[in-house]
Amino acid sequence: MAKRSFARVGIKARPVTFFILAGLILLGLLLSITGMKLPVPGQQDLFQLNGIQEIRFGIDIRGGVEAVFAAREYEGVPSAEDLDSARSVIELRMDNLQILDREITVDKNSGRILVRFPWRSDETAFNPDDALQELGEMARLTFRDPDGNIVLEGNDVARSYAAVNPDTNEPIVELELSSSGQAKFTEATGRLVGKIISIYMDDTTLSEPRVNQQITGNRAFIEGSFTVPEAVALAEKINAGALPFALQAISSRSISPTMGQGALQVMLQAGLVSILAVFLFMLLYYRLPGFVACIGLLGQVVGILLAISIPQQTLTLQGIAGIILSIGMGVDANIIIAERIKEEIRTGCTLQTALSNGFTRALPSVVDGNLTTAIAAVVLMIFGSGSMLSFAYTLLAGLVFNIVMGLFACRFMIGSLSQFKKLQNPWLYGRKGAGQNA
Repeated sequence: MAKRSFARVGIKARPVTFFILAGLILLGLLLSITGMKLPVPGQQDLFQLNGIQEIRFGIDIRGGVEAVFAAREYEGVPSAEDLDSARSVIELRMDNLQILDREITVDKNSGRILVRFPWRSDETAFNPDDALQELGEMARLTFRDPDGNIVLEGNDVARSYAAVNPDTNEPIVELELSSSGQAKFTEATGRLVGKIISIYMDDTTLSEPRVNQQITGNRAFIEGSFTVPEAVALAEKINAGALPFALQAISSRSISPTMGQGALQVMLQAGLVSILAVFLFMLLYYRLPGFVACIGLLGQVVGILLAISIPQQTLTLQGIAGIILSIGMGVDANIIIAERIKEEIRTGCTLQTALSNGFTRALPSVVDGNLTTAIAAVVLMIFGSGSMLSFAYTLLAGLVFNIVMGLFACRFMIGSLSQFKKLQNPWLYGRKGAGQNA
């Protein structure tokens, strides 16, 4: 009796699937280049999708601002601990603003802080003083009782954020207190029940919440007739005031790109030539799977660009290195898949079985390589800062789109094309000679 075995079913995809996916990728390419705005009546922009021209490039590529900050209305020189605390607050602000390329230098002898950061993507005036407004208030935050006594300072608040009261479904501002702040706030709220604790930024009143009960934990919230934007604005101002002392910019100036003028244009040209060379190799050597791989790689590039431009992540030279590395891994994944398909064709499998087996058997190798690199990228995002975050972010985004495009989109696109009779010739999938239709 002849041996029998179960054959894998082919990739289930309709002929139109290729055109739908390829059309979506081309649409994404168009949007990543031009951007998109959706206006609504009464508002300027409900939603804006930033294109490649709105990407915020790092100091090394586009230049930026250099500013020197000093303590305002402060006797003597701030302690090393306070200066380090101020530096941490500024770094946190920049992380929240996605300003991943920056240099923050503390001179503990003079008590000054040197900050460098890149221009915004929409900057046209290149005015350093205006650019500093993006960093937010550098004033001193205090919580005061009705007699004007300070009961809590900015560095006693670990962080603040807008939230929703689960009981009333109204916007609130939550405060997370440090260990020192918790003890101070417990004492103050215990003696001021029914009274107001005012929140000041320097001498400007931000809010005047009333104490309803003593607060003993490390969390508190401010409630009132907030709108969501008002709650967000107050939370941001409280976070901005977490400095141990008020800062003022005593000087600011523009700085030129560290890589020199025109570096971005050269990199774009080099990148375009490189990717065209890769596309040519894939087309000539892997034929139809190579053609599909080119579209998948294009989709990966589009995804990375959108992942950078939409949240306005700063793209530095290190970030570009992350993009190149992830694209290289995308090429590697597609080569593994194409070689697997070629091997299956050579063993005499039907075309649909070869396609299904090729993707299935390439899966462990592709996932293993991407997963281990993704773990490294996540670790860098957790423990890294500055331009290291730019590298980790672009690398991780590239790996995600590598999996999406290489293992899913390409699988359905090649399965779709294989439904056309003229595209069923095994030669198109790597078999030597003209071959017969499968």
